[in-house]
Amino acid sequence: MRGERGAGRAHRAHDARQATDVDPAPRYQQLLRRSRDGLTHMRVPPYQRLIMLGTAFETRGGIAAVVSTYKAQGLFERWPIDYLSTHCDGGAMRKFLTAVEALLAFILLLARGQRAIIHVHCASRASFWRKSIFMAVGMLAKCPVIFHLHGGGFARFYETECSAVGRSIVRFFLDRAACVVVLSSQWRTWITGVTGNPRVVCVPNPVLAVSGRAPSDRKNVVLFFGRLGRGKGVFDLLDAIAGLRASMPEVRLVCAGDGDREAVAKRAVQLGIDDAVRLTGWIGPSEKQLLLGSAAVFVLPSYAEGLPMSLLEAMAAGLPIVAAEVGGIPDVVTDGVNGFLFTPGDTAVLERLLCRLMHDPELSRRIASAARETVRLRFGADRVIAQLEEIYTGLGLAGAAGARARTPSRPQGEAA
Repeated sequence: MRGERGAGRAHRAHDARQATDVDPAPRYQQLLRRSRDGLTHMRVPPYQRLIMLGTAFETRGGIAAVVSTYKAQGLFERWPIDYLSTHCDGGAMRKFLTAVEALLAFILLLARGQRAIIHVHCASRASFWRKSIFMAVGMLAKCPVIFHLHGGGFARFYETECSAVGRSIVRFFLDRAACVVVLSSQWRTWITGVTGNPRVVCVPNPVLAVSGRAPSDRKNVVLFFGRLGRGKGVFDLLDAIAGLRASMPEVRLVCAGDGDREAVAKRAVQLGIDDAVRLTGWIGPSEKQLLLGSAAVFVLPSYAEGLPMSLLEAMAAGLPIVAAEVGGIPDVVTDGVNGFLFTPGDTAVLERLLCRLMHDPELSRRIASAARETVRLRFGADRVIAQLEEIYTGLGLAGAAGARARTPSRPQGEAA
């Protein structure tokens, strides 16, 4: 099926240094052993707390979905974690006040005198610059920092949007992190081309188990989750749907997400498919499950990605996948086995893949079953969070049971 994706290699956010790591697990385990051995040799006393910095649980986006899964799986109950929200949805003033409140709470936690590890969930642009203040304060307090990189735009942010000084600041924090966590082997390859820090590990996003998907009676529905804009490829998807209508006039497209809804609606009118396109806006978890249960295929035509939660959730729900070959997606989707890959922007191939899946129920069922099994075996929340807990243990965080008995902790949904 790769031949169908057209000539040339797929464009990726960081294509220059994206060789696939064929055997990441042994290196990951070796790193953890070295971390534990080094801490034992230096006789460093255990850290009493972990301060996790991320976005508010109810915020829109991938980081919120990840930390919400941590919460649902009891991570905050098993470990002495204080969660601080450094970002929220809303206007500029609300975001500013949330960041300031989080910084004050952060300083107060450090002032208690307990040895703490800092786990920073970071993306590009404002997310990085905001978190850099917290990381600088934490490093001044001699706290180990786990730099957990999310978002598909970080390579572009570093390579084309940052000045020379900005790139130096990014490298400063990457070089000094106790551990850099990335979401895929492709992102690890890119990071190791930026920093000489050997403590880079791959821990994918966790996905909660879902009940088996009942066969949909809406075989004509194509589903997209994500921000509505050119970077997510939604206009390419509109073009593919317009072409598909010639052979499948009953096809429908549902786009769930915020962004430039007006521009997307205008393009649908220009293509003459406005009657076939539904823009729901941002949706909650229950609405998401309803859409996943009613769709025939899930499409993610992005030009850059980290390891998208929407893709993993659709696979876990038993949907066949068509996705652009960018970022960490090839780590998850094996072309023709548990999904189909195409070069970003190649609307002709995207149209053909959609047509093939929607006209071949047996192929669709086989691809969907393999997708669900991939998530179960590799991205199940229990399995992924166990990897994260090994990092905590390797860095010397006090044991879960003892810590829980001594110092009960609760996640703080908003900085307090």
